[in-house]
Order: sequence, then structure tokens, then C-alpha cells
Amino acid sequence: MQITGRLIRRKTARMGVAVALVSAFLATAAMAEGGPRLLVDVNSLKVIEHRDAFRKWYPASLTKLMTAYTVFRAIKAGEITLETPVVMSKTAAAEPPSKMYFKPGQALTLDSALKIMLVKSANDVTVAIAEAVGGSKQAFVNRMNAEAARIGMTSTHFVNPHGLPGKGQYTTARDLAVLAVMLKREFPQYAPYFALEGFTTGKKQYPNFNMLIGRFDGADGMKTGFICASGFNQVSSATRNGRSVISVVLGEESLGARADESARMLQKGLTERGGGPTLTGLVPYGETAEVTDISQEICNKHAAKVRSEGRDEAGRQKLLSPFITEMNRPPRFVFAGLISGGATKAGASEQASVGDGGEATAANIPIPVPRPTF
Repeated sequence: MQITGRLIRRKTARMGVAVALVSAFLATAAMAEGGPRLLVDVNSLKVIEHRDAFRKWYPASLTKLMTAYTVFRAIKAGEITLETPVVMSKTAAAEPPSKMYFKPGQALTLDSALKIMLVKSANDVTVAIAEAVGGSKQAFVNRMNAEAARIGMTSTHFVNPHGLPGKGQYTTARDLAVLAVMLKREFPQYAPYFALEGFTTGKKQYPNFNMLIGRFDGADGMKTGFICASGFNQVSSATRNGRSVISVVLGEESLGARADESARMLQKGLTERGGGPTLTGLVPYGETAEVTDISQEICNKHAAKVRSEGRDEAGRQKLLSPFITEMNRPPRFVFAGLISGGATKAGASEQASVGDGGEATAANIPIPVPRPTF
């Protein structure tokens, strides 16, 4: 009996090791071939390219696309306006970086808050928006999930409005494409929010992390995101000659890699016409049960060294895509700052509407170094 017991224990231990090895292999395989992808024509909904479109993935700050969509729905319902004050609470101010470090009690308009959330991916401002719209952070998250279900995001669940790591927060490339299409179709009037090159508080300028804006012919949004578990994610849109396409790139190894891959896909979508299934007709396939976690592949010393070698002497990310060009003018920065209680307060004459270019410009701004918390 003792021998049998030892054999059982050894077999069980081997099974546990095998399961761990399989999980590690799946994560490594996802990195080796690249993460999930999807390319879709906005007007026809034809899927031009896809890979692992139904694999569950951590959205990171792509979550803020759903935050924005939920806000736009609230505006449409007459609950709030772009001039509604967004007041920083203690809860919002306590959120981890990336953040603006506004103090509790300080306020900004919803218009400014949206600009800051979508350009800098500030988590404190994102939670303040959620509280202003939903009454509380959790109530807003409930609305996000209700909206996701309503528009057909069948494999998505949110536990917070910003995308910081959280158990139970996941999505798929297919669902993100559905969300991006809905944003463009239902709320075209808010498209300029996703195409901002940067914003200024009056004292400091913040460039967009999306390296396609102003550098890829026709690029007009949308959002980037990064945490260790997800790698470098990006949802992008571009329009040329009346044709509009959306690409979803998940799990890339660097800022430059996600920009290069996004550019490749957008160029393909704008120049080729696929005859595949529609976005709504795409049948689920592949691994759909577990949420992929690539933390070990993304956040280690070797990977950090490789990323550092992908920058030039000025610290700017090197890009390999022939479809991404240098910006031939200074970036345009719109105003986004406090309306009360802070040094970044601005008078009416300083206000700049979304997409008008603002009053501040700056040349040769280095691409910011990504952090694992935005």
C-alpha cells in the first residue's frame, strides 16, 4: 500500500507539472506567433484578417474605449454633458499610475477629462469620470458590462473602468472590434477624441502613446494599452478615400512592434478587399476558455533589454514599418486642465475644442517609455 501511495503521489505531481508546462507553452506560443489579431472594414463589416480572435485576453487600457462608449451613451441619454464637472474623489486620487495626481476636490470638465483619459490613460481621471457618470465606480462598471452585453461583446467582462490588472477582466480581439465599430458608427461626432496628438495643461504637454496618429496616412484613432499580463495592445482605425478599417493587435512585445503591426494591417485593409465572413458572422474557434497571461514573457530583464535596444539615442522608439513616416510638423496639443482648485486652471480664452489643434505645439517630443500600469 505504501508503494502504491508513493506511485499515486508521484503520478499526481507529474500531472501537476504537466499542466503547468502546458499553460506556459500556450503563453509562449502566443508570444512566438504574436497575439490575437483582427482587421475589419467598418462599413461592410467584412473581416479581412483574423487570428485567435476569440482567445480571452487582458484588455489593459483598451478598457477605456468601453469607458468612453458608456460615457457617450450617458450623454446621449441626457444624463450629463461635456461641460459637466468631474470632481476628483479620494478614491479616484488614490488610483495607481499612470495618473495626473490631481487632489481630491479638484475638478475639470468632462470634455477635459475624456481628453486626458484617452491620451495619457490617466487612471485617477478615469475613475473620477466613472463616479461622475455612474455615481460610484462599481455602478459605472455595472453599466459598462450591461453595454458590452447589449452590443454583442459575448466574451468580455470588466471589473474596473481603467484596465489595471484585475481578476475577471478580459476581452477578445473580436469583441474589441465590435466595440470600435460601434464607437465609429454610433458616435462619429466624438471621433476627434481618439485622434488627439496630445494635450496640454498649460504647464506641461502630454503626447499620445499611439504612434500612428499624424504618422500613418489616414490614421484617425483609437487607443493603446499595456500591462505585463497582456503585453502591448492597440486598437487602431484609419480612413482613406471613403474606406474605413479597424485593426486590433494584442500581445505585442513593444511599443514599436504594436505600431508596426497595426500599420501593416491598416495598410492591408485600405488596399485589399477581403471576401471573408462578417464580424457578426465570425464563428468562435480556438482556445476560448482561459485568459492568456504573458507576464513572464513581457516583464523580465531580457525583454526590457530588447525594448531598450529598440530606441534611438534620443530615447525615441525605432519603427520598422514603411507605412509610418516622420511627422513633418510639430504635434498639435489641445487644452485639458482643471477648472478649479489648482495651478493648471485656465480661463475661457484658453479653452480649445476637441480636434481644433489647441494653442500649444512642441517639436521633437520623445516617445514616452511605457509603464506596466497604464
